[in-house]
Amino acid sequence: MKRILYLKFLAGYLVFGILGFILVSTVTSQALQNRVEALDAHTLYTECTEIAAHYASDYYKGTMELSELQSHLETISHYMNTKIKVVGVSGRIIIDSANSSLSGEDAVIEGFNISDFGSKYYMIGSFYNTFSEKQLTVFAPITPGYRVRGYVLIHKPLSDISAYSYELLDIVYITLLLLFLLAFILLLLFSLFIYRPIRRMASVADAYIDGDFSQKINIHTQDELGHLAAAFDYMANELNTLEDDQRKFVSNVSHDFRSPLTSIKGYVEAILDGTIPYEMQDKYLNIILFETERLNKLTSSILELNKFGSHGKAILYMKHFDINYIIRMTALAFEGRCSEKHMSIELILSGQNLYVTADMAKIQQVIYNLTDNAIKFSHPDSSITIETTEKNDKVFVSVKDSGIGIPSDSLKKVWERFYKTDLSRGKDKRGTGLGLAIVKEIIQAHDENINVISTEGVGTEFIFTLSLSKEQFSAT
Repeated sequence: MKRILYLKFLAGYLVFGILGFILVSTVTSQALQNRVEALDAHTLYTECTEIAAHYASDYYKGTMELSELQSHLETISHYMNTKIKVVGVSGRIIIDSANSSLSGEDAVIEGFNISDFGSKYYMIGSFYNTFSEKQLTVFAPITPGYRVRGYVLIHKPLSDISAYSYELLDIVYITLLLLFLLAFILLLLFSLFIYRPIRRMASVADAYIDGDFSQKINIHTQDELGHLAAAFDYMANELNTLEDDQRKFVSNVSHDFRSPLTSIKGYVEAILDGTIPYEMQDKYLNIILFETERLNKLTSSILELNKFGSHGKAILYMKHFDINYIIRMTALAFEGRCSEKHMSIELILSGQNLYVTADMAKIQQVIYNLTDNAIKFSHPDSSITIETTEKNDKVFVSVKDSGIGIPSDSLKKVWERFYKTDLSRGKDKRGTGLGLAIVKEIIQAHDENINVISTEGVGTEFIFTLSLSKEQFSAT
């Protein structure tokens, strides 16, 4: 099995790490540099305006000597690790904290123009080629008497600012590394708690495709994966049961069709080749007719069961009808067979009329099959009891005989298709083993219940329920 899903997540993890590194190295690095520059510029500008408003203004007012101003600027410059200049409006350097000897007409910044700062209070560059490396330069005008007399300039090497931004960037890299490690841990947890169960499900699903439904996923967590695994196991069990049922069904159908077909073929060949004399042909033709009818009945029963399917329901034509009337008419249909066996059918019905809501034709089929079964397996000179009772909006219909009974180990199997107990095989020459299966399917299609109570050698009772009709009608 290819580990495509795992490789996808691993590739995603690596892409996350690479893209994260590239993002930090480019976008984050530049944004951080710009932010540090802006913060330093603001700090320097604040100091610059203070110098211009106090020390430099005092010098231009004549209240402070040049040497005293030089001393103050050198102190401030040393403290801030910067270079401070006081220049005139034409660019002549009046004071330079880094070089006290600069003075006179020669100490001029060539090309100086304050408008080069634009709308900002700072610029980045070599400041008119006066520095060998880039500087962050801020300015503040000196305005004693509300007239610009000069400017205070503060220079800070851009390398110092970049060094600080790199320190901050190192913290970002460390954070990114920790996130990368955390993502790796999450990847391991994903592999352990999600990928492995999914891979196990995929492996078991491949086994199901190959027809091996014995494999179990064995994941018992209380989450969606556990629920999915349980659904898989249930599905496999159902498919395995269905496969066994299909195998048994085919085997039973083959067996039940082969026996009468073999008999029919044998007797027809014997008639054709003269093995059976002419005067005995009627006897064997009746046997052929009997076997043909049995095949027809078997085919009809299979088609009837096919209408329901394994879990589906046949189309029901629901209506209100008198269940007592149906029982009476069904009992009349068995008078001939009861007379042959010297049996009787006793009816214990709740009231003259008892209306239920169901598919009348199919319920009639249920009563017919149960009554036919009761007569088939009852002793001569016995009786069958059909009873109806009403309780809690339900009608209970009971068909009870005093026949051979059903062994306790066969009670749950009587509903299976083609199943016949050992006690019934010798007595049920016409049966297909599908009658009770059809009965149960019909009752379940109505969302009702049917139960069987039996004692071997004593008798059997079948009880099923129907919904009581909300409307009761007068007798017709």
